[in-house]
Amino acid sequence: MDTIVALATARGRAGVAVVRVSGPLAWEVCAQISGTVPAPRRAALCRLRDSDGEVIDEALVLAFDAGGSFTGERVVEFQTHGSPAIIAALIREILQIQGVRAAEAGEFTRRAFEAGKLSLTEVEGLADLLEAETEAQRKLAQRIFDGTAARLLEGWRDDLLQSVAMLEAAIDFSDEEIPADLSSHIRQPLLRVQAAIAREITGSAASERIREGFEVAIVGAVNAGKSTLLNALAGREAAITSERAGTTRDVIEVRMDIGGLPVTLIDTAGLRETDDEVEKIGIDRGQRRAEAADLRVYLKIDPDQEVNPFNGQDIVLLSKADLWKLPGISGKTGQGLGALVAQIEARLAERVAGSSVFSRERHFDKLRKAETHLAAGLVALEQGETGWEFISADIRASIGCLDGIIGRIDVEDVLGRIFASFCIGK
Repeated sequence: MDTIVALATARGRAGVAVVRVSGPLAWEVCAQISGTVPAPRRAALCRLRDSDGEVIDEALVLAFDAGGSFTGERVVEFQTHGSPAIIAALIREILQIQGVRAAEAGEFTRRAFEAGKLSLTEVEGLADLLEAETEAQRKLAQRIFDGTAARLLEGWRDDLLQSVAMLEAAIDFSDEEIPADLSSHIRQPLLRVQAAIAREITGSAASERIREGFEVAIVGAVNAGKSTLLNALAGREAAITSERAGTTRDVIEVRMDIGGLPVTLIDTAGLRETDDEVEKIGIDRGQRRAEAADLRVYLKIDPDQEVNPFNGQDIVLLSKADLWKLPGISGKTGQGLGALVAQIEARLAERVAGSSVFSRERHFDKLRKAETHLAAGLVALEQGETGWEFISADIRASIGCLDGIIGRIDVEDVLGRIFASFCIGK
């Protein structure tokens, strides 16, 4: 296997940068560049030199032996000063060594997976952890990365194997006396797993929203103060504001962190009758986005205006409340902004209560299939102690679905997509 090298930290100027080398020649690379190989897991301050003996940098060097590293291979990490020139010179020098090449996107993590250091769900959790923008996303990704999902799957697998073992015994010793309550012993583990899977599937929508983010649309008539409110919430001039009707022609989006949840605020074109074809397109597009949003904030332009919100979860507020001298919202003065943010947070928090440990549609697709096989096996079991082989086949099919989640089988079609989402150096 090739030895690979890449920058493991973010590109650009920084205080410290980490260049990672993994593979059978990692320690030879270390010896050639730094003149020594530190004891495994013991940081050493070394001068890194090129092939002409010129000093590239003075850096901390860490070596990891095979089996004790992230990838499962011999690994060396050079912790240099974060100058782009230093990083480029060091990587250029390492790539001149025979048998070393530049790492591909996600290749370090793929090697960790292939070495059994990470399950497939942990790999996905790591990918989500690297992409996490909010606290809720971090917590969801961490639950997967730390093995919580994998341990849950292993527990279900053990229960299902217990039932399969009893079924196999019934098949192998069908000519002998079998306990009358065998069906009950087989059924109990199946029911436990079925209920647990059902809970995770129920929480699928919440987990997916945490991972992908929520959309909150600001809607109302023209000149209702939608763009001003968006700018006030964003803390910057994200949208053009004007007293002139029809200023907002298209959907404007701002990504925010509200209560640890990822939220995209959407400013839509004001609702009105118009002969302007471009404005009509903007209004139509905005209405479609608003209807598809997770939550809408309706701005009334008059205290007596009747508003028909999409559902009971939506928020209706009197806009430009500073002019009316009434309770409501004002993007211009900031009146009611804190209360609105708190309302949005509370409404969205209700949506994520009871979220699943799992987070990806691939996970939930496998869970649904596993539940279907379990349901078929339980139905057959209820019909009497006959056809043990068919019941066993259903349970084994369910186990296969769970194994597909964790990465034991049937994963080649998703590996490329998963690892391609990683940055070079991870």
